[in-house]
Amino acid sequence: MNLKKIVVIGAGTMGSGIAQWFTQQKCSVELVDNSDEQLSRALKSIHISWDKLLEKKKLSLEEITEMKESLSIKKLDIVSKDADLVIEAIIENLEIKKDLFNKLDQYFNSHTILSSNTSSFPIELMAAAVSSERRKRFVGLHFFNPATIMKLVEVIRPKDADEQLCHDLYQWFDSKDKRPALCKDSPGFIVNRVARNFYGEPLRIVESDNESKMKEVDHILREVGGFKMGPFELMDLIGIDVNYSVTCSVWEAYQREPRFAPHALQKQMVEEKRLGRKAKRGFYKYD
Repeated sequence: MNLKKIVVIGAGTMGSGIAQWFTQQKCSVELVDNSDEQLSRALKSIHISWDKLLEKKKLSLEEITEMKESLSIKKLDIVSKDADLVIEAIIENLEIKKDLFNKLDQYFNSHTILSSNTSSFPIELMAAAVSSERRKRFVGLHFFNPATIMKLVEVIRPKDADEQLCHDLYQWFDSKDKRPALCKDSPGFIVNRVARNFYGEPLRIVESDNESKMKEVDHILREVGGFKMGPFELMDLIGIDVNYSVTCSVWEAYQREPRFAPHALQKQMVEEKRLGRKAKRGFYKYD
């Protein structure tokens, strides 16, 4: 497999991180979003990240210049139709995703692989929106935030996808120092299904907005459990709105099974716009 031309749709935190990572693999990347402001913000953030790597002498000026030339921001109607791989990283709304994939199926060349970075919806539900031929080249590629650092990529194969294609993608990511995992196409896949309890049980333990209890839980899971971050620290990093949305999606997908249920505190914090690090206030305060 030779992935050289990549289109990433959605210039939010995940989409911009995915675009940055692929560009660093010497791919030509087109980052797409409906919002010009979001595109400009994402491109500026990526350039700042690369400039910091230059200052730390982790990348050369020549490498940085080449990457900046290889990454472009565009509207969907002018992206390259001959892209090797398209990754959708938009809002977690199934109907919006299905509508988008129906358009992508008609726009891109037949060899283009379509994929979703969804963290909760079964890929099969989105694949239903494209032609039977395209379904053979429709997979899930679930990255983790920050995509430039986190090594795991879940490669999800819905029932109509070509099995060899999934193995080829696995090998390609493995060759790029990612840690791919072939996953069953089910709500939440592997990590987000397991992670619901990593977040849910601590929320049920602290019960209310009590920072001292949260610090204690985070401390125990870091120092005793061996986790790099505690659940409240991690939710603040991911974004409490994102975490809450995924929790709700997985809960609904499993017919509201109690162990996947969202906690009232999550909803409260989203309503108060205490969304974590990006808002300077989540379970903890950030300067």
